[in-house]
Order: sequence, then structure tokens, then C-alpha cells
Amino acid sequence: MTDILHNKNASTRFQILVEIASKGPAIEQKAIAVNLNITPQAISDYLKHMTADGLVSSEGRSRYRVTTNGVNWMLRELRALNDYVNLAERAVTDIAVNAAIAEARITEGQVVGLVMKEGILSARPEQNGGAWGLASQNADPGEDVGVSGVKGIIPLKLGKISLAIVPGILEGGSRSTDLSRLKALVRGNRHVAAAGIEAYAALRKIEVEPRYFYAVPQVAVEAVRYGLEVIIVAVAEELPALTKILSEAEIKPDLIDLRIKPKTIS
Repeated sequence: MTDILHNKNASTRFQILVEIASKGPAIEQKAIAVNLNITPQAISDYLKHMTADGLVSSEGRSRYRVTTNGVNWMLRELRALNDYVNLAERAVTDIAVNAAIAEARITEGQVVGLVMKEGILSARPEQNGGAWGLASQNADPGEDVGVSGVKGIIPLKLGKISLAIVPGILEGGSRSTDLSRLKALVRGNRHVAAAGIEAYAALRKIEVEPRYFYAVPQVAVEAVRYGLEVIIVAVAEELPALTKILSEAEIKPDLIDLRIKPKTIS
């Protein structure tokens, strides 16, 4: 999640940068303080630290400009904030009827709670303090059920990505992959992806069929936003493209190197 939503210091820094960028370098610290409803002394302290951190530059008394580093930081925060807003829009529901999977026996007119379970919207026969609504029909466990008058926010917790690296074919491919570690890594996880033929072959050797093979990084990013844990087994050559997409989505994967002593093919 973006820092400006859960870190007061980052939020105040962001607001100060917006004030400077939008109202010109000659804006007085007192004016910033009034607009942000904090003391001039606090603004002075913030600007001192922000200057030291390279987010703003001082151009004399009461004149500041947002630096390139400051602009880049603001853009990163805005991208992360935009992703979170999109996530929140999906989570905040206020529609006539929403489909969910019943976790237990549900009767028409019953108040049900809504949760995300393994990336699937699920209804349970009790209000859980997050989102709730009224069941539109009877439903057995595992059956789809309509929920009307949905209110509240569906609790969403971001998942994570583990990125397991296997060697390319010229370095031995699946033959030079630590298959025992790979097997232990993916054990019990249904959300396994393969990026590259060598990765696919390594998974097949341990009798695991990858759930995702095409558009892997895009699928993984979306899965993480729905709270899933995804393991991407990727050939080393795919690593730059994968990490670029994940970085743009503000996702930092856990890296696991499964390459053993490479065998050069002549």
C-alpha cells in the first residue's frame, strides 16, 4: 500500500510538495501551515528534512522548488494510490445483487457476511463486521447465492509473490534446477505459474501442472490484489521483464534461486 495512506510523515510530505508545486516557489511557510492546518514550526522542520532528503531545493528565503527526486517520489505514490483506489472501488459494493459462493447453508432473507476467500467472494451466515447484505435465495454450501443491499467494505489483504529462478536451456534448464527445493516450495500451493519452457519442464518433473503459463506477471499482480499467494517459477532470462512489471505494480517478490551448477551445452 502507498506510504501516504498509512504513514503520517509521508502524507504530510506529499501535501507540502503539492502546495509548493501548485502555488509556486514563493509560497510562504505560514501559508502552507494554514492550508495544511499544522504549525509553521512543523512546516519548517519538514522542509529542513525534505531538503536534506533531496525532495525539495531551497532558492533563498522562503523559496522552495520540488526536485526531480521529489517529482519521481510523488509519481510513485500517486501510482500506488491509484492502484489502491481501484482496489477499494472493487471492495466497496453498493449494487442491487452480487453473486457469491455460499460457505454454509443460507436461507432467503438471511443476513450474510461477505469475505474474500482464496480470491473468491464468499458468503457466510453471519455478519463479520466488514461487508454484509441479504441473501436473495436459498443456497447450499458451495452453491452460488445472490446477495442484495450490500453495505460496508469487504476486507482485503494483499497477497505475495515468490519468484523462483531456474536456469535457461544453455545453462542446463530443468536438468540444472534444484528440484527438491522446488518441490518443497510449491507443496500445497494451488497458484503456481511457469514463465518459460524450462520452468514448465521443471514443474512437470516434480509432477506439478502450473496453473498459469500465459501473461504470468499480469495474472500474478491481479491475484496478489485479491489476497492470493503466487509462486512464479521463471527462467532466468525472463527475470528482467518480470521484475519490471512487478516493480511498476509496487510489488516486491521474494526471490529464490533454484539454479545449481550450470551445464554448458556445446
